Amino acid sequence: MPIDRKEWTQRFPEFLVEAETLLAKSEECLSHLQLISNDKDAIDCMLSTLLKLASRAQALALEAVSEFSLNIHDLLIQAQDQIDLHEQALQALQDCLTLMAWQLELVDPSTGQLSLDESEQASLIEAFAFQVGQTRFQPAMMGKRLAPLSWSERQA
Repeated sequence: MPIDRKEWTQRFPEFLVEAETLLAKSEECLSHLQLISNDKDAIDCMLSTLLKLASRAQALALEAVSEFSLNIHDLLIQAQDQIDLHEQALQALQDCLTLMAWQLELVDPSTGQLSLDESEQASLIEAFAFQVGQTRFQPAMMGKRLAPLSWSERQA
């Protein structure tokens, strides 16, 4: 069930605070991975954080943010046991997180619109995919990936 504009404008500031917290947590996971590459706990933390961010963004119909987060998540989960998170891979992941943070700042708080050229997201996802050995990665479409959230799940 889509949310109305009034509800969206009320919930968006809360989302921004939560999204910033989730991105900060992702940055902490990344910092840990820079110290201990391929640490399973840090990767699991990153996966959980990215999935939660995608879910929260989807609840507010912020597809670009949700899809970007899910694409990063998918790359990490597809081959998490075989991924070599070397310095270049971690830098590519950092670039993705930086763009996501920047995009959140550009969401129009009254309309929810995010005017962007999706080529930068695609380029960063492609670079990250290459660095983790996923040369055949195909970003999936958002609507097919997360089930719609119920009202109680949106409030959680």
